[in-house]
Amino acid sequence: MLVLTRKANESIQIGENIEITVLEIKGEQIKLGIKAPKDIEIHRKEIYLSIQNENNQAALASNILLQDFINTVKKA
Repeated sequence: MLVLTRKANESIQIGENIEITVLEIKGEQIKLGIKAPKDIEIHRKEIYLSIQNENNQAALASNILLQDFINTVKKA
């Protein structure tokens, strides 16, 4: 992991298309601004993990339904 120190109004550049700016520091909270292309999804980590979990559950359910359908067709 790369660790960088930044002050308010200082930025970090990731590649050519992503810029992260420290907008404000209040106590234990930091407000970040992120400039990135619209096709790049940006989520808080806990939201990202929740989306991944829901997608995995949906894929598993789809596989179960597909297998049930295949079994039904084989019996017919």
